[in-house]
Amino acid sequence: MNVSWRTLATVLLADEVLDKAFSRAKKAADRVDDPDRIFRVRKQMTRMVQTAADIIATEFQDLVSAWPSLDQSPLFDVAMIDACVGCDEYRKNLATLQWAAGQVQRIASQNAKKIIRTGRTDLMHEARREAYGRISSIMRQVGPALDWLSEARETLKRLPKIDPVLPCIVVCGAPNVGKSAFISALSTGKMEVNHYPFTTKQIHVGHFTHRRLPHQMVDTPGLLDRPMEERNHIEMQALAALEHIGSLVLFLMDESESCGTPISEQMNLLEEVQTLLPETKLMMVSSKADLLNPLPPMWDEVVDAEAEWRASGSKGEPELPLLLDPSGRVCISATENVGLDAMRLEIVRQVKAARPTNPMELPEGWYRQDI
Repeated sequence: MNVSWRTLATVLLADEVLDKAFSRAKKAADRVDDPDRIFRVRKQMTRMVQTAADIIATEFQDLVSAWPSLDQSPLFDVAMIDACVGCDEYRKNLATLQWAAGQVQRIASQNAKKIIRTGRTDLMHEARREAYGRISSIMRQVGPALDWLSEARETLKRLPKIDPVLPCIVVCGAPNVGKSAFISALSTGKMEVNHYPFTTKQIHVGHFTHRRLPHQMVDTPGLLDRPMEERNHIEMQALAALEHIGSLVLFLMDESESCGTPISEQMNLLEEVQTLLPETKLMMVSSKADLLNPLPPMWDEVVDAEAEWRASGSKGEPELPLLLDPSGRVCISATENVGLDAMRLEIVRQVKAARPTNPMELPEGWYRQDI
């Protein structure tokens, strides 16, 4: 179940729900027509109490139903919710609304019986006022839950849209090694840029399609490019979330050190990434190959092979030669567009090898809704 927070309806606050309920209740009472005064008042008061309760109960039940169940959500979505707003608070506040829906219906039932059992119109009005007072008291109790859910919705709808079913490549490395340039060069269309609510930096999501299968590429500045001791609990939760969606980790190295981070520190970061995402296949790639002096020995061969493939329509999955540096490490140049086609095909092969062979088999913790 892929969460789409942007489509969730706005959460009405306590006063707004009450205004809606009492307004509808008055309109319902105005439609009552009975020549007998006692019967007319009885019907009006009963309808007002029951309509107000129905409006509130339906509002709360619809809200609870619309928000994803944590028990039936992929581990990635659960980890993201926990990182952003907290799973315990999420469950508690939705449960509060379920409780309130039952309470207002119980109040309506009790006071409707009082109205029906009396023949005095003043007691009917008193029973209606009592019901409204008790319902208002319930609304004051659930007010904080509605406030929390309204704020949580605003937070969660800023999350990047990542489909946990599609292949996802996590691109990481030290600052300024060329991660965003690499994703932009490899992705088709405009890169999607979103703000994580738990970091002042950005997360970049790029896409490319191979044989009609979209592949997602996620850059995580501020999460994977800083020392462990500088990361807070919320950022660690975000890293845990990435572990549940990554089909492949691409670690970009800048051998020219033009990024400002020495190779030794980049290697230390590589070890941390391997520790943080132990279950995800990792591939190390050197970026900024055009800054190497001399250029990689295969430079001209790769340029010619990729140009020939593009000229032929970029069809099939040929074994284009990967651009290798003198040490045998795969490298690319996003600025010169060299090694990218071969890199894209290699990513497709690596992701395909990591995907389950049984199309009906989902990773542990995933939920499939039978239709």
